[in-house]
Amino acid sequence: MRWSRYFLPLLKETPADAQIISHQLMLRAGMIRQSSAGIYSWLPLGLRVLSKVEQIVREEMNAAGAHEVLMPTIQPAELWQESGRSEDYGKEMLRVTDRHERPMLYGPTHEEVVTDIFRRSVKSYRDLPINLYQIQWKFRDEIRPRFGVMRGREFLMKDNYSFDLDFAGALRSYDNMFVAYLKTFRRMGLTAIPMRAESGAIGGNLSHEFQILASTGESEVFFDAAFEEIDFLRDQPDIEELKALYAATDDQHDPEICQVPPERLRTGRGIEVGHIFYFGTKYSRPMGATVMGPDGQEVPVEMGSYGIGVSRLVGALIEAFHDEDGIIWPEPVAPFRVGLINLRVGDAACDDAVDRIAAGLERAGVEVLVDDREENAGAKFATVDLIGLPWQVVVGPRGVRQGVVELKHRSTGERTELSPEAAIVRLAA
Repeated sequence: MRWSRYFLPLLKETPADAQIISHQLMLRAGMIRQSSAGIYSWLPLGLRVLSKVEQIVREEMNAAGAHEVLMPTIQPAELWQESGRSEDYGKEMLRVTDRHERPMLYGPTHEEVVTDIFRRSVKSYRDLPINLYQIQWKFRDEIRPRFGVMRGREFLMKDNYSFDLDFAGALRSYDNMFVAYLKTFRRMGLTAIPMRAESGAIGGNLSHEFQILASTGESEVFFDAAFEEIDFLRDQPDIEELKALYAATDDQHDPEICQVPPERLRTGRGIEVGHIFYFGTKYSRPMGATVMGPDGQEVPVEMGSYGIGVSRLVGALIEAFHDEDGIIWPEPVAPFRVGLINLRVGDAACDDAVDRIAAGLERAGVEVLVDDREENAGAKFATVDLIGLPWQVVVGPRGVRQGVVELKHRSTGERTELSPEAAIVRLAA
């Protein structure tokens, strides 16, 4: 992709209403633009990151045995009346009436809709367990939307719902998602700390929220060092041991009852990016979602729900990975892996070298953004740092004469001179 033909509207100045670093950098890097309060359009660079995050979430949900569906954004209000939850969200829920005067709502969550799907489709315990997920836009009319995509009114969310015959099965589903969440966040380069939490309007009596560490996090967290030491992508940790590890936010942390040795107690700032709930028959019983059990008796199914803020994660990643020059994307979620900078556009030798390197990287499956703009070197370096691509390849007249290019790693700042061929091989590895 050539920068000169890419829609990437950068801002030189930080908008005055952008209070936190992720909001500031997403606007400056041309990732989003505000449509109205708490509602954003995702521009090409931002959408590439959002799609990378979404795909990682999708792959981990599939690997955990969940099945993807897509439910409607507009829901009939009668389903929420059936569950007894129609007033729980208050003014946060956008309510509308269709042309036939039927009350409808823009779904802030989908427990009722998925329970309706289940009760119409499943009748026997032999079909259990079932876990259905979707990645879909939702709307909650926050009274004071702020912090960009971190607390907007419209947001992209992964929500999934488990159905089991009994509590033992529901707990297995819950634990399965508990581990899947840890793997999901680790794939993005994040350390997630699971903490017992309140269930709120979702309901239920077992709940964990997942906080990722970032210096600009909303709350202080205290946790066992084991969370940073376990490789969730390789190891198979014991789920009960995991859930027993100490983790608490500052308002719950009690040094008197914390048994973690001081040398193993870690502190940091946390941003909530996921929440899981077990709520038993809260929805299945009033809505008649039952199955025939092995004893021939009809029983309401045991349920759980599991959410990840996909669009919120993009902001959280920036909060976790940035410096004074801009964003530092972890490679799995970067919009492009390489920024290829041509320092002398119009110079035949430089243009040819850039074309050959770009073609070699693309053949190797490496996503590359070629900076072929008529800008000075300083401006090019600054903007590639701003948008945070993991690697920069710098091509200039001196290097071309010597048969080398400069390779810069955005995260460490390390610079190396290599032949173009060696740079391609290294970046394709």
